[in-house]
Parts: sequence; structure tokens; C-alpha cells
Amino acid sequence: MASSRVLALVVAHPDDDAYGLAGTVALHEDDPGFRFVLIHATDGGAGLIDPAYPPISEDLGSIRRREMDAAWTAHGRPPDRHEWLDYADGTVDRVPFAELVERIGGILDQERPDVVATFGPEGLTAHPDHIAVGAATDAAFTRLRADGGPGPQRLLHGCVRRSTWERWNSGRIRRGLKPWEAGRMYDVCPVPDEEIGIEVDVSAVADRIVAGLMQHRTQRHVISPGVPPDAEEDARWNRMVGVEQLVQAWPPRPPGAPVLGDVFEGLG
Repeated sequence: MASSRVLALVVAHPDDDAYGLAGTVALHEDDPGFRFVLIHATDGGAGLIDPAYPPISEDLGSIRRREMDAAWTAHGRPPDRHEWLDYADGTVDRVPFAELVERIGGILDQERPDVVATFGPEGLTAHPDHIAVGAATDAAFTRLRADGGPGPQRLLHGCVRRSTWERWNSGRIRRGLKPWEAGRMYDVCPVPDEEIGIEVDVSAVADRIVAGLMQHRTQRHVISPGVPPDAEEDARWNRMVGVEQLVQAWPPRPPGAPVLGDVFEGLG
């Protein structure tokens, strides 16, 4: 491994960060020079709350910030730097685009990450906040890369391949849940299998990913709808999070190129 590897993840809400790269962080935690930077656009304060969660006497955003901290503590490798941009939940798509690019880009400029990960144009769940954050991060990455300084070598979009999505959707139907519809907000949206550029086997640390996920207690209705927390459900999640799938947005991936097994693979 190289002496320094900086990974930046830019997302919209608490728990967005719990899925796509938590396994990669665990796999690289002991690498010399590894640094993990996390950016949240909003604290998710306008979200819904799991009906089974006890009545709250404070704003949801404050609770979700604590859940995010608890999740990375349970995971075992908290970010080296974590920034809240403090936009209101559900309004990020209405923030002036240049402002959002500047806010994200300023942090990336300070950190000069080797790899930046965010949402793709489908926003993973078609959420407008996700789509806005992804587009602004892409623009910030492009600007950073153009300045000729050290750092940005790879831009990634978190995703779910269509064949995996179809298998998961079949499982939802078997459990009596409403199937996802691609493009419907809050439903997982797939990308074509051939667009996957990186697929990381994180099964060895899947239990740590699940441990983090389960700290997002106010969002249990989203994470595992209709299913009570138990050992069987944890085992199902261990299987589901065992592979992290990513689109390589930059540099352009030649058609038919081999799928890489790590976000840093092949970088100088």
C-alpha cells in the first residue's frame, strides 16, 4: 500500500454513509496514512421516525446526529474528519448550486483526497437531496482535479447493480413488502450491471457494517421495514452488505474493463 490514502465520502443525510463504504473503511483502517473524511449536507431533521421509536422531546436532527456518531463508534473506525454543512433536510436541491459546490469543494481542497465517493445521477433512492449532493460533489471534484495539485485520482458513485436489485426486490415480495420501483423517491434505484467499475468484497467485516446500521434507530422503518431487530435479521443484513458496488465516474472506464476489487486499486 502507498504511504497515504485519503478517502472522502459526501452524502446528504445520516445513515446515507452507513451503507456504501463502511466496509471499505474497515478494510483499510490499519493502512499507514489512511484517512477518512465524511461530509453530511443535512442532519435529516425532516425525516420520518420509526413508529416503534419512543416519543421524542427534541428535534429529530439532533437525535440523528447522535445516531451517526454512535454508528461509527459501533463500527469501530470513526471518520478522521466529519463536517456538517447544516442545510435543512429536504431543501438541498434548492441551495444555489455554486454555493453547494463551493462548500464541498472547500473541504475537498483542504484534504486533497485520492478517492471521492458520492451519489450518482439517480441518487440511489431518487431523493432530490441525494441528487443535488452528488452533482455538486462531481463538480467540486472536477474543479479540484483541474487545478493541477495533488489528490483526486478517482471519483465514485455508490450504487446497486440491477441484477442485485432484482434479487433483493424478489426478497421484499416474499416478505410481504412493497417492491421497489426504479425512479420512485425513497425506493432503491439500480444501475445497469455493466456500469459497475468496482466491487469490494467486505464480507469479512460485514458484522461491523451491520453494527453501525443498527444504531440508526429512528430510521429502523427504512433500514429493515416490517422486520423486528433480531439475530436472523442481522444475519440477513450481513449477507446484503457483504459486497460494496460502485460506478467509476472518473476516470472514464473503458467498456469491458475488468471490475476492480478495491477503491484504491491501481492508483499511484
